[in-house]
Amino acid sequence: MESQEKTAEVLDALLKGEKVVVEDSGRFGELEQVGYGEREGKKLVLKDYEALYLLFSGRLSLKDDRGRKVSFNQLAEVSQARAGDAWTKFIIYRDLRSRGYIVKDGFGFGTDLRVYERGDFPEKAAKFVVFALDEGTEREVEELSDSVRQIVKLGKEAIVAVIERRGEVIYYKVGRANFHK
Repeated sequence: MESQEKTAEVLDALLKGEKVVVEDSGRFGELEQVGYGEREGKKLVLKDYEALYLLFSGRLSLKDDRGRKVSFNQLAEVSQARAGDAWTKFIIYRDLRSRGYIVKDGFGFGTDLRVYERGDFPEKAAKFVVFALDEGTEREVEELSDSVRQIVKLGKEAIVAVIERRGEVIYYKVGRANFHK
């Protein structure tokens, strides 16, 4: 893992309603520099998949509003109940982060993430848009084609991440194709 990914110490966060919040403003710059969270006033709010990844890697200590520790499994259950694609996003996010990429939320093509080329964040825009398909999930060709067309219009490369039953992620670069009747 690249050295920019390491955080100095375990990060303290709170689960407030539907948000995972970091209130230690002294850590905001460190986290934002490596692509974690979004500022909301005097707080840094983590996406569920970001919080899950930091919990999974032992770099986050999460408590609820009563001061009780929230485990990885508890947050995973809460996240999945909120959004049916939470586990899928976490699996892809974890895989891409472990490869040294900075990953942010996507543009709204379903389960998607913006992925920055190594060393490009925050100076340059994301190069890739990754969207997920769980193995065995059916998707209409027209829907896939429309997503790819929109991603290419944004000047990004479209990547389909297929999550196998064993939890492995396989990536496919997708280009435009024209099918004639």
